[in-house]
Amino acid sequence: MSFSLPRRLPWLLAISALVMLADHITKKWVASHIRIGGAIPIIPGVLRITHWTNEGAAFSIFADSTSPATVRWALVTFSLVAALAVLIAMVRLGYRFTLTTVALSLIFAGALGNVHDRIYYGSVIDFIEVHIFRYHWPDFNVADSSIVTGACLLLVDAFIPREDESDDEDETDEEP
Repeated sequence: MSFSLPRRLPWLLAISALVMLADHITKKWVASHIRIGGAIPIIPGVLRITHWTNEGAAFSIFADSTSPATVRWALVTFSLVAALAVLIAMVRLGYRFTLTTVALSLIFAGALGNVHDRIYYGSVIDFIEVHIFRYHWPDFNVADSSIVTGACLLLVDAFIPREDESDDEDETDEEP
């Protein structure tokens, strides 16, 4: 018995690679053009490009830990395990493009983009700052956006009605 990779998997991995590249380029640009704590207004009062580092998880959870090295490597380990699980799902489902497979490729890219930074730099650069009226969303980056977009696509896909294949077979077996 031979194993062959799904035909669409290389395209899904290409989506992941492009997102990871965009994440890397934007973080490098921010690091070289904006001092930490600085900002460039894009839409005054709504959107700024900032430069912050995040040693913690989402929304800076665990950033103030008394053992940052433990947090760092725990987040790296968790992210790598999650990325491996997503990759396995991509291999199993990668025979066609669906909302699920595209969502998985985005989540895979986001996880690897942030884990790369944690391994090499010890923290993640967050640089997109959004204000909506009086609400301030915590700063984020392309990898974070990719993970959230992928999760939203999975949610949308879960609510799309599917025709049950077994119902179709039952109808054709019935006699008139």
